[in-house]
Amino acid sequence: MADGADSGASTARTLGAIADIPAAEWNALANPPGAPENPFVSHAFLNALEKSASVAPDEGWTPSHLVLEKAGRIAGVAPLYLKTHSFGEYVFDHHWAEAFERAGGRYFPKLLCASPFTPVPGPRLLATCVSDKEAIGNALIGLTMSAGASSAHINFISEEDAAILSACGYLMRSGVQYHWFNRGYASYDDFLAALSSRKRKALKRERREAAHGLTFRRLAGADIDERVWDAFWAFYQDTGGRKWGRPYLTRAFFSHIAETMPAQLMMVIAEENDRIIAGALNFIGGDALYGRYWGRIEDRPFLHFEVCYHQAIDFAIERGLARVEAGAQGEHKIARGYEPVVTRSAHFIAHPGFREAVERYLGAERRGVAADIAAISGMTPFRR
Repeated sequence: MADGADSGASTARTLGAIADIPAAEWNALANPPGAPENPFVSHAFLNALEKSASVAPDEGWTPSHLVLEKAGRIAGVAPLYLKTHSFGEYVFDHHWAEAFERAGGRYFPKLLCASPFTPVPGPRLLATCVSDKEAIGNALIGLTMSAGASSAHINFISEEDAAILSACGYLMRSGVQYHWFNRGYASYDDFLAALSSRKRKALKRERREAAHGLTFRRLAGADIDERVWDAFWAFYQDTGGRKWGRPYLTRAFFSHIAETMPAQLMMVIAEENDRIIAGALNFIGGDALYGRYWGRIEDRPFLHFEVCYHQAIDFAIERGLARVEAGAQGEHKIARGYEPVVTRSAHFIAHPGFREAVERYLGAERRGVAADIAAISGMTPFRR
């Protein structure tokens, strides 16, 4: 793809490795002082994906990170990839690709601005002022055209980025996730007290049955030793093999994050007689706990719910975190106190006719998502 595009007073170029961008400069824009830290746009996380070959051209992900420069300094950056497929994104456009190619178009390559394999909302236009964020959005359109790509997609964006990108002419898409919100609870029992009596009893019974014969432990990053990582890797492979056909992340990725960002890691493990049978890896952000990967080698009643959801809530309350984000999909989370929230993505389609068709589709989809959220909001377990 072209390695430069003009954007008014700014110049945008792309770099083929995040290691080519100084970590301090990237992080100052990705997680500026005063803003809650999002670990998935940090230099360490994105670099671990590349260093471990989880993200690589051979895997259909060619790093092409956008760097916005003004007056000889880096004013903005964005995690950007040239994609030859749509896997690992969690904002599904497979049917767009099929429709465009049936009509004689070429959907791939496309550009994706995202944190790979990570359906976590957060900043994607990494700059400190609105005008620089607008410049990134416009530069991405220019890069799409100069690269001969069909489209550009910016996934799981913040509400602020969504407003900026909409003004730049991107099409907006909505989705649904389920997050747990800490309303000042002092303990898990405080949270339970906010539920209806029937739901409260159900969760107490669920946790009792999950604990039968098992011990649950929460390990801080530095306490996750190689024995635990090896066990977790087996769990992750099993889950990834069943969900996606093969896991996206390599074993080396987990070693990289264990070394470079241990303070952001928390793992819940379930043990039976000192044998680890299940685990869930969470990332700790500035104001949230992010549940990311889980797996098990044995199935037990309610094991998934305890390891992934209840333990996460316990930890968030202990740390005073504002919420738990438990990843994509899963209406079963509602009964555990997680609530529906809207997620956002932005899309630039180069072909005018295809753009018009996608725009009509997204209008109907947004109305459907809004109706779903309104209906699901009435199903939460909280006392009316």
